[in-house]
Amino acid sequence: MDHDAVIVGASFAGLACAATLASRGAAVTVLEAKRDAGEKLHTTGILVRDALDQVALLDGVPPQLLRRIDQVRLYAPSLKYIDLATPDYYFLATDTPGLMRWLAARAVAAGARILWGCRFKRAWPIQSGYNLGASYGSTRTLVGADGPRSAVARSLELGLNSQFLAGIEHEYADVPIDTADRLHCFIDRRCMPGYIGWVLQGVGVTQVGLARRQAGDDDISPVAAMERFLVKISPLFDFRGRAPTGVRAGLIPCGGIVHPVARPRALLVGDAAGMVSPLTAGGIHLALQHGARAGHVIADFLAGSGDDPGVWAARAYPRFRIKRALRLMFDHCQSDWAFDLLLGSSPVRRIASQICFHQRGVPQ
Repeated sequence: MDHDAVIVGASFAGLACAATLASRGAAVTVLEAKRDAGEKLHTTGILVRDALDQVALLDGVPPQLLRRIDQVRLYAPSLKYIDLATPDYYFLATDTPGLMRWLAARAVAAGARILWGCRFKRAWPIQSGYNLGASYGSTRTLVGADGPRSAVARSLELGLNSQFLAGIEHEYADVPIDTADRLHCFIDRRCMPGYIGWVLQGVGVTQVGLARRQAGDDDISPVAAMERFLVKISPLFDFRGRAPTGVRAGLIPCGGIVHPVARPRALLVGDAAGMVSPLTAGGIHLALQHGARAGHVIADFLAGSGDDPGVWAARAYPRFRIKRALRLMFDHCQSDWAFDLLLGSSPVRRIASQICFHQRGVPQ
């Protein structure tokens, strides 16, 4: 065989899987269409504290790539707000391009080979794995970590994401905000149906973004929604008339794990698998965590001491049943006037804290 494992996509999940597998002695190749790990990113790059606690790959991440945020300020459509915090929980804004380059370097240092500017085309099963054609040869196992529109999923006839939030984010250099210790989150059905907008002081930039359900062909575009959002928040943060120094945009899968998510000797991870919380749209922690777990499972399988990774993925991946139900409720029952009215009530504060702080928070 040419490879023990081929991973398509130098994403959070793909790099976590590659670094783990390579550290276990496997011959790992990552195929990435981009020329650089920090190029054309779509994520806002916010980590939760659990990521640092639970993902060994992040041990030793340079502190200059991170910025701690301790509180959430949640705004109703009227711009009334409540502050939420809990002593044992925080978020981390990241220099996301820098973090991705650092993760890629960690994978290479572990022994993985990354082929930049190499696009996956197709794969077909053979007796002992998959053939990827003359360019890449064959592999004993195949991992699709290539985003919400996964080419690996299409080639292997696996499940495809069908429900999405459309996200867009502006970055502004040299425009700091006064309340830099808070992640500012905005609810407004007119601007962000089905999700939220946000403002935060990131690493070297201020990030302003939103994600929203697209209501149909006649709905406004994410660009138009961003223009509307900038007008809305201008009494608090006025970025109108400023040219962003960077723009990120992309689709966020929110329908849960795709089906099927795997087949013998092959599996999807990260966004390709729908490994994103349907409620909060958080996916980085899950991508790192399950990408690393997939690496260990594949390494055990290659050593002859574990299950086929496809069998493991189908059994072990989260189902998000409650979060999918809550997503459905939010999509169809979101009410701006009700949120304005109830924002300061104990039930709303409690639910908001549980969502923001992963069921740990007590509002203060």
